[in-house]
Amino acid sequence: MTDMATNGTCKRNCWIAASVIGVLVALFALGGHRGLVAAILLGILAAALLGSLFVWLTCSPVPKLGARKASAPAQPATPKPAAPAAEPKPAKVEEDPTASEEAVAKPARDEPLIKPSKPLAGQAELASRKGDWKYEAEAAPVSEGEGTQPEALSAPRESGADDLKEIKGVGPKLETLLHELGIYHFDQIAGWSAAEVAWMDANLKGFRGRVSRDDWIGQAKILAAGGETDFSTRVDKGEVY
Repeated sequence: MTDMATNGTCKRNCWIAASVIGVLVALFALGGHRGLVAAILLGILAAALLGSLFVWLTCSPVPKLGARKASAPAQPATPKPAAPAAEPKPAKVEEDPTASEEAVAKPARDEPLIKPSKPLAGQAELASRKGDWKYEAEAAPVSEGEGTQPEALSAPRESGADDLKEIKGVGPKLETLLHELGIYHFDQIAGWSAAEVAWMDANLKGFRGRVSRDDWIGQAKILAAGGETDFSTRVDKGEVY
């Protein structure tokens, strides 16, 4: 009884509010020169639409969660599957461990896993020599005796020794070593043959291989002809030594 009274009061209030809004709409329509009949029709239409909307939004009953949950049918419990029966263990057979090891090891020693359809080329010769040979690396040749020593000068020419440090790879210590070997000028280095380069590479103690690695011949040819390299320019500016 109380719910019905409350619902009726709610609907009445909704329609009263909608009627008030309808009257306001009619008055605005008259102020806008719509005419009396048009203003009344607009007010009635607004009141009817708004009243229905208000009643639907505010007066509709809200379902209770407890009632819905209680009315849901109980689901039947899912039966658990029965545990599978344990399989019987096979009877343990006693075996001779010595016989099993020999049976496994013997095929591995005597028979190859893959048997060729016909003998491979050289197989018989390799089998006859098996165990008699071993690999030995060739000894590296002694480099000190390689090549030919370049022609040396007892002293630099009257014009003075060239600054051999302008060759990339020649520092003050290596320049001193070259002077001891009688090398003072760019044209001497530029004229070295392959045999002379090999001798210098082998006999520059502490700097072996430097002549070939840094291409002294190519640099010396440019400097002997009066040209410059990027490295020689840096040496002249004092940026290196």
